[in-house]
Amino acid sequence: MIAFTIRRVFYGVLILLGVNLATFFLFFTVNTPDDMARLNIGGKRVTQQLIEKWKDERGYNKPLYLNPTKRGTEQLTETIFWDRSVSLFQMKFGRADSESAGDIGHEVSERMWISMQLAMPIFILQVVFSTAFALLLVMFRNTKLDLWGVILCVLMLSISSLFYIIVGQFLFSRVLKLVPISGYAPGLDAVRFLVLPVILSAIARLGTEARLYRAMFLEEIGKDYVRTARAKGLSETVVMFRHVLRNALIPIITSAGGYLPYVFMGSLVFETFFGIPGLGAYVIEAIGKQDFAIVRTMVFVGSLLYVATYILIDMAYTWVDPRVRLA
Repeated sequence: MIAFTIRRVFYGVLILLGVNLATFFLFFTVNTPDDMARLNIGGKRVTQQLIEKWKDERGYNKPLYLNPTKRGTEQLTETIFWDRSVSLFQMKFGRADSESAGDIGHEVSERMWISMQLAMPIFILQVVFSTAFALLLVMFRNTKLDLWGVILCVLMLSISSLFYIIVGQFLFSRVLKLVPISGYAPGLDAVRFLVLPVILSAIARLGTEARLYRAMFLEEIGKDYVRTARAKGLSETVVMFRHVLRNALIPIITSAGGYLPYVFMGSLVFETFFGIPGLGAYVIEAIGKQDFAIVRTMVFVGSLLYVATYILIDMAYTWVDPRVRLA
């Protein structure tokens, strides 16, 4: 296990290096520091003096990859690549490009907790409801309940999440006036603003997850160990929860674990429509402002979370199924 973890961490670092290099080259190939300055100052009708001032304030007045005016290690450290790319591995995100944004690290640390308040309940509800609904359909397989349940799943996964947002805001906020239509408040007041997006997001993914889990459970119930359990006189409920569910946990962990990075990164759509100032809304704002410093940072943070998540998923396999050995 230790050797496997070390090897996966090493591979993860290589992936992060590749993503980081590709992102840096892509952004600075498309736009030079002068282009970024013009975008943030106000277009093409700006003086070179204003451009140089903007570059000095944000550290873009240095060479991109190598500083020929310096010697030794300063040749590398006194470059934009070191300040804006290598420093990400030290969790030093620097300052945003746009005038209205400040320190990126401060914004990420503040908004991360808001995104978690939204995403953690969504994650828990999705796993619990989808698994329970799929087990219910399998227990009543080949019945009308199973048929209409599958039809409902197909209908739900065919509808865009925007539909749920628009209908939910209109019905529960404008007509029934049960919750605010958008916004956010700290502390316990946040519940009033988060309850609607949490429920709508869980409903929006219910069809996709439940249909996937149902297929996994149906595959398991046809195996020999299930027939043996039934031959011993165990009830269908015990067979489903003690045997089928446990043996289907590996694909469920894989599917559900892929959503974990969103717990920290936030939901782009729901945070934007409901005015929740999390990381998802932060990315959307940065794209609208063409703030490449924030976008590069969030790409790196997202990659880091995905690598860490899938390492944890691989380690969880051995806990779920002792037959799995990580070489």
